[in-house]
Amino acid sequence: MKKSFIVIIALVITVFGSIAQADELSKAYEKEYAFLKAQKAELLTRLRIDRQEHEKRLAEAKERVINLQQILLDINERVNSEKETLTKVSKSVDDSSENFDITVNVVSQARLTLETYGITLPDDNQTTDLQKLSKAFNTSASLYIELSSLRKSKGSFYLPTGKKSNGEIVFVGNVAAYGIANEAAGALAPAGMGRYKLWNAVDSSDDAKVLYAGEMKESLDIFIYENLDKEVDYVKEKTFEDWMEGGGTIGYMIMLFGVFGLMLLAFRAFRLTRAKSNVVEITNIVVSKVDSGRGYEALDALEGYSGSTARVVKAVLRNIDKDREHVEDVVMEAILNESSQIDKYGAFIMVIAAVAPLMGLLGTVTGMIQTFDVITEFGTGDPKLLAGGISTALITTMQGLIVAIPLLLLGNLVSGWAQNIKDSMEQSALHIINLYERGRA
Repeated sequence: MKKSFIVIIALVITVFGSIAQADELSKAYEKEYAFLKAQKAELLTRLRIDRQEHEKRLAEAKERVINLQQILLDINERVNSEKETLTKVSKSVDDSSENFDITVNVVSQARLTLETYGITLPDDNQTTDLQKLSKAFNTSASLYIELSSLRKSKGSFYLPTGKKSNGEIVFVGNVAAYGIANEAAGALAPAGMGRYKLWNAVDSSDDAKVLYAGEMKESLDIFIYENLDKEVDYVKEKTFEDWMEGGGTIGYMIMLFGVFGLMLLAFRAFRLTRAKSNVVEITNIVVSKVDSGRGYEALDALEGYSGSTARVVKAVLRNIDKDREHVEDVVMEAILNESSQIDKYGAFIMVIAAVAPLMGLLGTVTGMIQTFDVITEFGTGDPKLLAGGISTALITTMQGLIVAIPLLLLGNLVSGWAQNIKDSMEQSALHIINLYERGRA
């Protein structure tokens, strides 16, 4: 019993001790919680202060960035302005240098040009470039007025025979001249080395006399030249022989084919003329016999006639007593047999008309090959040489067209004429058949 009491007392003491310790632990937790809460409040306050400070510093930094950007823009604008100024200054310097070079070149060219007319410009260091340029301009203007006017002077020129003649020369500006002498008068052309010769291509003697008298005409026979350094050849009128020689061997062949084609065309036209007249005459004879009831005499009446029409009509009369279908077949067969005679030479004429332009093209190609050979050997420095070669090369094309166009046109007309004759033959044969059948009925 005593032991039980002791155990109970021990348990009670233990429980009260635990309760006492729990109270102390709870107080300790409360103190710790209050401390932590105070620290949290302090930290939140510090965080708010730090955020405010950070936002303030960030705003200040943004403001500094904006200021720096504005400063950078101002600096860039000043740099660009300075660059533009530098560019303008450089351009002004270049223009000044270029203008100086242009002025020097213009003055030099003016000096060289005016020296050819016996005018000398000052060339010293005491005269400025502007004064030299002004002097050159004024002198050139005066010279231009003089050269563009009508003026007369004593001079000499060569006649077409090569004889030198002295007389008066009337200058039309600086591009043409007329010569008047006792031997002849007329327009002048360059003879080389600054000399003149009487031009033989125009009848301009009256114009020369009118201009010498100080008068003016509505139109002038005039020769315009650029300079007198190079001689101009006299104009030579091309003859038919010149054209033929220009075409060469191919040109002669083309013209030979053309003449041959025209001969065939004329011969064919002659044959068709006779055939056309025979159609009318033979048809009238047969129709008159059939209408008078003497159709049996029609065949004998055609004994003296020959040719395509006579043969067709005779074939009809020999078979006129047979069925109409058989007689019409005889007519068609007879006309087909005679077509070869009526159309004779027609195809050959058209072949010539088609071949002539091709032969002309062949001549042109051959001539161009020769022209390019000349270019290969002598270059392209002489346009006159090239133009002459090309002109010669094109002559054969012209000859081919001259032959082809009339042959093609007349050949088609004659072919149509031949077809008309065949139609007339067929019509006449059918007309005779119809008359015969009507009389027999």
